[in-house]
Amino acid sequence: MESSVQINKKRSAIRKFSWKRLLITIGCLCLLGLILIIAMNIAVIAGGDKIIPTAEAAVMDADCILILGAGITHSNSPSPMLEDRLLEGISLYQSGAAGKLLMSGDHGQTDYDEVNVMKQFAVDEGVPSEDVFMDHAGFSTYESLYRARDVFAADTVIIVTQKYHLYRALYIAKALGLNAYGVASDPRTYHGQAYRDLREVLARCKDFITCLFQPPPTFLGEAIPVSGNGDWTNDE
Repeated sequence: MESSVQINKKRSAIRKFSWKRLLITIGCLCLLGLILIIAMNIAVIAGGDKIIPTAEAAVMDADCILILGAGITHSNSPSPMLEDRLLEGISLYQSGAAGKLLMSGDHGQTDYDEVNVMKQFAVDEGVPSEDVFMDHAGFSTYESLYRARDVFAADTVIIVTQKYHLYRALYIAKALGLNAYGVASDPRTYHGQAYRDLREVLARCKDFITCLFQPPPTFLGEAIPVSGNGDWTNDE
């Protein structure tokens, strides 16, 4: 018959073995997760390969220039990132890259309205109102591109955003069957970019999976082709 000392030793050995096995399992799962994150990021960056210089985009004659929202201030002005996207998009419009601008951003609340701020900025820069469309339900990059295709009937688009974000936008566009090219708007360094870069790593993983299933966006609605009049999208 085993003594209580021997029994306790066996129990202690079992506990040590269980903890060791648990730690190994956790370590393997973490390594697998890291490998998957790296693989998805590589796939998204490799798939977003149509980044072109401004001069090349200027002669494309695309259906529209899609400017993705990037936040507005409390005084209803574009954030620095958004201002740079708008200036680049307007410059492309003025050079003849496309005859229409599509402003896509968050207007899910009455007290937060990216797209009207974006349109007013373009109009103040001399762009005719009828050439500026607003996507009031561009709540994410994926939804903006999905709606550009299905609501605004765009086929060939020039996407304007900062380069770190452009890879993912182009990857989504390719997955949705859009003929998309990207122009980066990075004339300056932005505060908090290290955080954005880190967040983008996770966002690429999310949209990699989203593109596999391609769920519909929050809102669709009737078609408003960008070949028409941008004032059809006015709500004020």
